[in-house]
Amino acid sequence: MVKFTSRLPIAILLAAAAGLAVPSMASAAQSREHGDSLLIHRVQQEKGMNLPKRGLSMAQVEKTWGAPQRKLSPRGGDTAKHPQINRWEYSNFIVYFEHSHVIHSVLNTPAGNNTDPSAVH
Repeated sequence: MVKFTSRLPIAILLAAAAGLAVPSMASAAQSREHGDSLLIHRVQQEKGMNLPKRGLSMAQVEKTWGAPQRKLSPRGGDTAKHPQINRWEYSNFIVYFEHSHVIHSVLNTPAGNNTDPSAVH
C-alpha cells in the first residue's frame, strides 16, 4: 500500500508528473511585487495631492472643495462598534467620514483600473 505524505493535492502531483505546466511561485511573486509597486506609487501620489485631511468636518470639506458630485447613503451606525460612515464623491477623489469628520481620502479611479494612478487628473 502506498502512503502519500505530500500536502499537495493529488491533481497537482499528477500534473507535475505528466509534465504539464504549473504556474510557478516565481511568477506569483512577480505579480505580487508589481501590485505592491503600483500601490506604493499610488500612496506617494496621494501624499502629494491636496486631499481633505483626517479630522476635518463635513462643513470644512464642503467650504474648501465645494459640494461633492454625489453624497452616498450612510452605512453602519447600528452600534458603537459600527459608527456611521458617509462617503462623498468628487471628480478626483473620495472622502470617507466617520459621523461628520474625515477619516480617509483616496484618489477616485474606475473600478478595477488601478494600473496607472498617474492617469487620474
